[in-house]
Amino acid sequence: MLDHFAQLDDPRVERTRRHNLVDILAIAICATICGADSWVHVELFGKSKLAWFQSFLELPHGIPSHDTFGDVFARLDPVQLQNCFVSWTQAIAEVLPGEVVAIDGKTARRSYDRAGKKGAIHMVSAWATQQSLTLGQVKTDEKSNEITAIPQLLELLNLNGCIVTIDAMGCQREIAQKIIEGGADYVLAVKENQGRLHEGIQDLFEGAEALGFDETPYDHAETVDKGHGRVERRECWVITDQDCLDYLDPQGQWPQLKAAVRVVGHRQTAEGGTSQPRYYISSLSASAE
Repeated sequence: MLDHFAQLDDPRVERTRRHNLVDILAIAICATICGADSWVHVELFGKSKLAWFQSFLELPHGIPSHDTFGDVFARLDPVQLQNCFVSWTQAIAEVLPGEVVAIDGKTARRSYDRAGKKGAIHMVSAWATQQSLTLGQVKTDEKSNEITAIPQLLELLNLNGCIVTIDAMGCQREIAQKIIEGGADYVLAVKENQGRLHEGIQDLFEGAEALGFDETPYDHAETVDKGHGRVERRECWVITDQDCLDYLDPQGQWPQLKAAVRVVGHRQTAEGGTSQPRYYISSLSASAE
């Protein structure tokens, strides 16, 4: 970790540097991993683990104060910090072929600055589901900017052989193309933001179902979970027939489109039952299971 973050430029004037930058970074990262969510907590964590930190950090003036942590991080170059972070996580993460990497946007809690009239911080992150590890993050100004942030995040990551899943905001041809160029496959949620595509995939499955799927090659799988007073049944249909895909994408605009997918979740509780269909397109020619 220290080697990867040693490349980060120190924004402080040299005569004011009482603490090594790498020491500040190491303490903050370790504290955050262990649940610290404020600079006061980071300082407290550092002091409580002083003997351990002294075993591999210089700490010429002990543990920095919470004000020092806040001031230093406020002045760091965010792009440089992000690159160091991605370099570190990719060095320790063994992203295996077939790993599902979920890209999603979240708004950071308590990040809205009323005094400074600044909006809440919105991050787009890549989450390796098997390893429970965030591979990288990119900050956006508004949720609508996820479309521009996702390609930036993809450029930072080595996703060769992975399966990238993104919600409807990322269902864009340019994003799909970038995933393919990176040697990965995509599974993209299709909603009303892709009007023609959503209407087409909905008509495709409803039409096939009306005929009992007699004229449409398909695959089907089902799972059932019980617990907490409810029964959840999920059904998945996958159509990989090329004629059907040509109907869905007649101009071939979606790169390496191999499958149309419908997933229906059925939930049954004491109060009643609900069903919700969701649609996806994918470059995977995979079974429903």
